[in-house]
Formats: sequence, structure tokens, C-alpha cells
Amino acid sequence: MKRFLLAAAAALVLGACASAGTGGPGLQGQAVLKDKAGRQVGLGTFTEDSDGLRIEVTGVGLAPGPKGIHIHAAGKCEPPDFVSAGAHFNPAGKKHGRFSPEGAHAGDLPNLIVTPVGAAGLDVTTKAATLKEGVPASLFGAGGTSLVIHALPDDEKTDPTGNSGGRIACGVITRK
Repeated sequence: MKRFLLAAAAALVLGACASAGTGGPGLQGQAVLKDKAGRQVGLGTFTEDSDGLRIEVTGVGLAPGPKGIHIHAAGKCEPPDFVSAGAHFNPAGKKHGRFSPEGAHAGDLPNLIVTPVGAAGLDVTTKAATLKEGVPASLFGAGGTSLVIHALPDDEKTDPTGNSGGRIACGVITRK
């Protein structure tokens, strides 16, 4: 039964991955999230329009519970620890955490919630980052950026990482 539920969740999530971010005009990007073994465990889709940058993340096969998820400042995802992705994307030099009184990193996102069967989803819009080129907040600036899932929840206040633990999945953000 558990195997069936996991397969059903994976089918639903992967179906959502295939359709995520396809509607409407605007700039688009994506990040294929892979774990340290190179298995695809998720997809991040980035769509920019007049409301800001919409980030949709789906995942499968992840350990249950909340996970920190951030945009990181380097477009590299070298396993097994993904430290090649660098620090959080922070072009404005802010402190970490969505609840920081000094402002958050542009790469700070709400926690990714993973269900008991390993499926995950996040849908958030931000004005702190952009897909437009030639501006400091661009995800496509020099060296690019990546999307990283962490092992633990982000406490959304502790600088510089939110105590979100090791990096368990990573995907370079590319134009779509």
C-alpha cells in the first residue's frame, strides 16, 4: 500500500512538474533538482510577470517534514554536498530570514513542506529576485544561481542560513 501511495504521489507531482509555469507571457526559467546520487527529486519553475517572480517547486522521494529551500548565489551543483552552490543569493547585502527586521536575502523562501509519502510543493511570488538580465537581482547574472533544498526546516531568522542543515538536493537555474 505504501508503495502504491508513493507511486501515486510521484505521478501527481511529476504531472504538475510538466505543466508548471506554462501559462501566460513573461520570462521563464527552471531548475531540475537532483539528490547526491544524481536522481531527479524535483523541479523548480520560475515565471516572471507584472506581479513579480513566481517560483513553483514540486518534489518526490524526499524525507517527510519541512525543509529549508533557498536560491543560492552560484550556478553550480556538485554532489555530494552541493557547497559549490555558494551562499544564499543576496545581492542587496541583507540578513537571513523572511522575518529579519533588517530584510531578507533575495534567495530566502518559505519552507518546502514534504508529505509523509515524500511529495512536496511550494508556490510563492517574490519581488526580491528577477529573471531580467543586467540588474543585480537577476538570477541569470555572472555565474548564475541554483535552487537548493536543505535537510532541516529554516527557522527564518538565524543569519546566515536559518539553521536549515545540510544540502540534500540542488538544481542550476536555467532559462526555459
